[in-house]
Amino acid sequence: MSFKWDRVHVWSCEITDQPGSVAEKLAHLAQADANLEYIFTKRLPNKPGFGVLYVAPVTGPNQVRAAKAAGMHEADSPIVRRIEGDNEAGLGHHITQQWAMAGINLQGLTMAVMGGKFIGYAAFDTVHDANRAAQIVADLQLAAAEEVKANGK
Repeated sequence: MSFKWDRVHVWSCEITDQPGSVAEKLAHLAQADANLEYIFTKRLPNKPGFGVLYVAPVTGPNQVRAAKAAGMHEADSPIVRRIEGDNEAGLGHHITQQWAMAGINLQGLTMAVMGGKFIGYAAFDTVHDANRAAQIVADLQLAAAEEVKANGK
C-alpha cells in the first residue's frame, strides 16, 4: 500500500445552474494554459438556480489573472487533499473507516481507479482534520510496509 498525499489549493466561484456556465468559467483558464487536475461542481441547495465551481491547480500570474477574471477566488473552505497510490479492494472503506474512528468528518470525497492506481480528493472542514487524516494515511502506509516485510512479500 503506497500513497502520495498533497494539499490542493482550490479556487472557486458561484455559477448559474444552466448549460454553458461551467464552460464559460473554464474558458478563461484554458486560455491561460491551465492544466486543471481537479474540477468539481455542485448545485447550491439553499440558492436555487445557482451552483459552485471548484478548480485546481491555478498556478502562475497568468492563470491567477484568468481565474480572477472569471470571478474566482482561492477558497479557504473546504480544505482539499489529493491522495493517490496503488489500488486494492476495499481501500476506500479502509481509509474512511480509520478517519471515522478518529472522529474526522468528511465534507466530500471523490475517488476513482484507473488501471492499478487510484486517485482521490478528500475535502475536510478544518486544517486540523486534514492533518490528522494525513497522519492516519501515513500510519496505514507504514503498517502495510511492515506487514509486507514481515510476510516477505
